[in-house]
Amino acid sequence: MDGLKTLTLGSLLTSFATLSFAQPSIYTCVDAQGRRLTSDRPIAACNDRVQKELNPSGTVKRLVGPSLTAEERAAQEEANRKAAEERNRLADDRRRERALLARYPNRAAHDRERSAAIEQVDEVIRTADKRTAELLTQRKKLDAEIDFYKRDPSKVPATLKRQIEENDHQQAAQKRFVANQEDEKRRIHTRFDDELDQLRRMWALRGQPVDKN
Repeated sequence: MDGLKTLTLGSLLTSFATLSFAQPSIYTCVDAQGRRLTSDRPIAACNDRVQKELNPSGTVKRLVGPSLTAEERAAQEEANRKAAEERNRLADDRRRERALLARYPNRAAHDRERSAAIEQVDEVIRTADKRTAELLTQRKKLDAEIDFYKRDPSKVPATLKRQIEENDHQQAAQKRFVANQEDEKRRIHTRFDDELDQLRRMWALRGQPVDKN
């Protein structure tokens, strides 16, 4: 008999526990009219606002909603995409700033690299100027040859004409090349000037003395 009582009591406890766990969540919200609503399922009248899902004990299990229309979901996804892009952009900016600061810990390091970059271009220009001087010397010789045919230009050999045309073409090409290199120097200075403005701010944040020149 005692065993039967024990078994019955155990079954009742198990059934009670099962019923407790089987109790549904409770949803509650305040609708657009200010009414507090409660239900055992999500409340349609509060689809446009946040609902609380409560545990049987009354504690908040989670917040639900609001439900969005297709257009609202699309707008939310677009906003999320833009926000993610902005976060990525800011993260990239921070990475570039850290890399820039590691490369140029002070003004002297930045000035050295600027000078080295400009010197490389200047060396190219010097080589081009040397070639231009060679072409001018060549042209003087060609002019001396063509002077021989001054009285009758029709007798100027075709080969000599082609040499003069080619010399003119090469001189023009050298001038364009040097002009492009001068543009490159200006681009280098602009890049380093922009970097320097950014570096001055970062150096100041680190408490380093900043040269304003």
